[in-house]
Amino acid sequence: MAYITYIQHDGTRHTLQVENGSTVMRGAVDNLIEGIVAECGGAMSCATCHCYVDQDWVNEVGPPGDIEREMINCTSEPRPNSRLSCQIPVTESLDGLIVHLPESQY
Repeated sequence: MAYITYIQHDGTRHTLQVENGSTVMRGAVDNLIEGIVAECGGAMSCATCHCYVDQDWVNEVGPPGDIEREMINCTSEPRPNSRLSCQIPVTESLDGLIVHLPESQY
């Protein structure tokens, strides 16, 4: 299990315990966190689970793959620390991870 903090665009923080082997997206969806829509359910075909990895965690999470990068470029506000939360597997090493959610997923 890892504690992950989701920070909504208005500053509201939600810290949740998410099971190893799950994804950052699944943690948000299962706990009804607004800001992660996840229309495709994690199939990496919609980019509605876009998030910004906190700068302190960028190296630990790692960069997006080529297909994920293409999907991120379709979001309204891509940044260097953008990731699709469906592509971030939860592991013990991510305990304390902070992700910021965009104002809109469209």
